[in-house]
Amino acid sequence: MTGTWTDCEKNMATTARVLIVEDEANIRELVGLHLRHEGYSCELVADGALALGVAEAEAFDLVVLDVMLPGLDGLSLCRAIRNGKKNPAVPILMLTARGEESDKVVGLESGADDYLTKPFGGLELVARARALLRRVRTPATEQAARDADGVVTVHGVEIDISRRRVRVLGNEVELTDQEFRLLHLLATHAGIVFSREALLSKIWRGDTFVTVRSVDTLVKRLRRRIEADPANPLHLLTVWGVGYKFADVP
Repeated sequence: MTGTWTDCEKNMATTARVLIVEDEANIRELVGLHLRHEGYSCELVADGALALGVAEAEAFDLVVLDVMLPGLDGLSLCRAIRNGKKNPAVPILMLTARGEESDKVVGLESGADDYLTKPFGGLELVARARALLRRVRTPATEQAARDADGVVTVHGVEIDISRRRVRVLGNEVELTDQEFRLLHLLATHAGIVFSREALLSKIWRGDTFVTVRSVDTLVKRLRRRIEADPANPLHLLTVWGVGYKFADVP
């Protein structure tokens, strides 16, 4: 391993929990070996349906997920994790033997954050895992997790959860309840891509009279309220063919 780790990355390595879902025993054990060597705590599962039960019961910092799985395929498992309550924003790294661009798009549309094609090297696997963990373990998101009733500030957008108040560059902005919940969800998971389906289930909470297009409409409304130029947003970003995310925190 080359390069030096920051204190944040060292802490990340010793605390991160990784769920590895891979039916090929040699690959499963190899992935676990590389990630454990980095200091991550790994749980290895060979079956998609069993993995879903684990993901619904325990919180993880990263999921490494094969596409072709017995019991429940990787794409369906990815969607289920994204729509679940325990790990909706966990970074997901998909493994597959397929290298076609269309296959990668399908994986990303299902909610994956990154894609690694077999065969892959250990260094690349570790680099991808570290990048995904670094993306969500930012000071802003860590503070949000520690203090659910506090104030979250990301890229000049200040969200006061307890008062349900939002300021953009110091100016107070009036939001509807749906707009506030969408902003809070995305801003406290900066850099994580949410599919329209995942946002639909979380923001509308089971309302059957809405569609994924309702998400697009809500995003447009929120952009008009928080972006200086809604046509060229800096905060609330579209990930084409996948969904939406709040701008990454460096």
